[in-house]
Amino acid sequence: MRALIIEDEQIAVDRLMKLIHQCDPTINIVEELDTVEDAVEWFTLNDPPDLLFLDIHLSDGSSFEIFDQIEIKCPIIFTTAYDQYAIKAFKTKSVDYLLKPIKLKDLKAALTKYHEVYNKSSFKEVASEMHLLSGLIKGLQKEYKSRFLVKLGKTITTVPIADVAYFVFEDRTVLLTTIHNKRYPVNFTLDELEGLLDSISFIRANRQFIISINAIKKIHPWFKGRLKLDLSPPQNINLVISAEKTKGFKEWLDG
Repeated sequence: MRALIIEDEQIAVDRLMKLIHQCDPTINIVEELDTVEDAVEWFTLNDPPDLLFLDIHLSDGSSFEIFDQIEIKCPIIFTTAYDQYAIKAFKTKSVDYLLKPIKLKDLKAALTKYHEVYNKSSFKEVASEMHLLSGLIKGLQKEYKSRFLVKLGKTITTVPIADVAYFVFEDRTVLLTTIHNKRYPVNFTLDELEGLLDSISFIRANRQFIISINAIKKIHPWFKGRLKLDLSPPQNINLVISAEKTKGFKEWLDG
């Protein structure tokens, strides 16, 4: 079986691939993509896979934007963090959902459903249901910031959310630090940013930092049950997770 993964978090990709191969070592992952743009290009240039694993929220928009541009002629299993009770309302025989954090038993059940139900005669049904589900699930989606407007000298530019490593409160200013170690002041407080950022990818580490999961380089056990983080790019302020927040932080890391 040829399978395609479209997911914008590498940790989630690695976990999914590991679980897939635990279920069936013969499944061939033909590609890993992380944007709507790349997905449209891939399906335009390649034959459809036997099965698609598709995250709903991608770095450059909703995965349903893919269906607005091309026809997907293969069965789809969504991977999503949306509330399980809401998702259950949209269960159909043509698609399935894996709720993050993905569990081995759920993946096994989804693959069993694929083998029992999905076949070439269901492709048209899958395509029609995608348009229906697109509208339904868009109603569940919360809109998060996709980019930030910043000043660069005397000019104005934008920083895509995928380029943000962390936000730090320093000298009475909130600074956005990019993965390329560029720093820009932003006109938001950390409290405001918490409501604007996807909590799957970003977390309020302490009173000074909101960090992206991709910015975490190393985690060190620290005094009195705390954790000390090394970030990439590095910063000159110690980032320590309090003992009270350690449990929640570890749960966030585990997806």
